[in-house]
Amino acid sequence: MKSQSRSTLVRSLALHGALIPLAIIWLFPLWMMFVFATMPDSGIFSAQIELLPSTHFLENFSNLQADTDFIRALTISIGVAIIYTILSVLLTSMAGWALARYQFVGKSLVIAIILGTITLPYFVVVIPQFIMVAREFKMANTWIALIVPPLFNSLGVLFMRQAFSMMPAELFDAARVEGVKEWQIFLRIALPLARPTMAALAIILFLASWNNYLWPLLINSRPGMLTAPVALGTLIGLTKVSWGGIMAGAVMLTAPILVIFILLQRHFIAGIAAGAIK
Repeated sequence: MKSQSRSTLVRSLALHGALIPLAIIWLFPLWMMFVFATMPDSGIFSAQIELLPSTHFLENFSNLQADTDFIRALTISIGVAIIYTILSVLLTSMAGWALARYQFVGKSLVIAIILGTITLPYFVVVIPQFIMVAREFKMANTWIALIVPPLFNSLGVLFMRQAFSMMPAELFDAARVEGVKEWQIFLRIALPLARPTMAALAIILFLASWNNYLWPLLINSRPGMLTAPVALGTLIGLTKVSWGGIMAGAVMLTAPILVIFILLQRHFIAGIAAGAIK
């Protein structure tokens, strides 16, 4: 027993010895982003490398707010990300449930098409999508244009299909025998069982919406409808770049994501593991 515990300790120390340097390498750019956010523009490009924060963060953020109305843009990003995540999780769950539990003509073709859309680069569809939304529907500079077009997520559909396929069919058959309606089976039985998978998918979709830059840049032209990443991009001009403001904004965009992941990492790992085991 002693030799076994000693070998376990050695393996644990070796694993930590390998992972800690990797963690430091991964965290170092984030730390330098925070340091640069607290420095003036002249200090960022000075010959001397500073590893400790300075005292100019409030000044950089004040300049950022004056140039871009960043608080408003951040509020828009939060609202869009939350609404998008809720709607997309619901829609992908419904589609995944239908593909996992119902038999219909063309089911294999539908699954093949969904799989095929994963291989398509986003740039293939973004221009036709922009023309349809902006020219045909005339919905540019609206919340609907920001949220609705990206709602379909083929990876999320397949993710939820896998989760529902792993559930025992006997459970749903027993509910049908008891007279439970289909929508009640989906809402009251299937969705609670798929909660870990939905939590992991919600984190992925929230990140995708939070970091989305190209589509909000194309569909919005009014300053009052800019999301935070697009507002941050406006600081890069032809003759002047406010690097301190950009770093302050990057910190404001990164910090909520890190907090959300730290708080929900248990659900994220559980959802990924649930989708990988069958």
